Amino acid sequence: MSKKALKAYLKSLPKKELEIQLIDLYDRFPSVKEYYNFIFNPNEEKRIQVAKVKVSNEFFPVKRKKPRARRSLAQKYIKHFTTLGVNPYLVADFMLYAIEICQSFSEEKNVNDVFYRSILRSYQQAVQFIIYHGFVNDYKVRIEKIYTLAVHQKWSYLDDFSITLTEIEDL
Repeated sequence: MSKKALKAYLKSLPKKELEIQLIDLYDRFPSVKEYYNFIFNPNEEKRIQVAKVKVSNEFFPVKRKKPRARRSLAQKYIKHFTTLGVNPYLVADFMLYAIEICQSFSEEKNVNDVFYRSILRSYQQAVQFIIYHGFVNDYKVRIEKIYTLAVHQKWSYLDDFSITLTEIEDL
């Protein structure tokens, strides 16, 4: 169904039927429920804090002994936050936080080359996001600190990290 056809259909419905359909969508689909819960009670800072705790627990578990160290968890949260329309400033903070947690983890554990590549992609994504939203001055120190720590830890792909860092220095 096209958007135009959907608009025509919705205009033809009486208000009561439209309400019934929205309630049905709310009950059937968790994503619709999440969206409306976010619209009426955004509580963005709390959502970000919960996500930070979960990402931290992924690398430094409290209840289990072995870390799972899945980078995909942070990426899912980032995608979810951008889909919901969370304040981009908070999303940028979360993006950098996820990278910083990974750096702390790599300082303590041996990680493979794929891990470094994943962090590089996250770093590039975060820098692009920060540039796009105009937050460079607010996050420049953290971005540089991430790069400095990567150099100190002798990470793979340092040249690519350096190229990404020059993007903010050119602004």
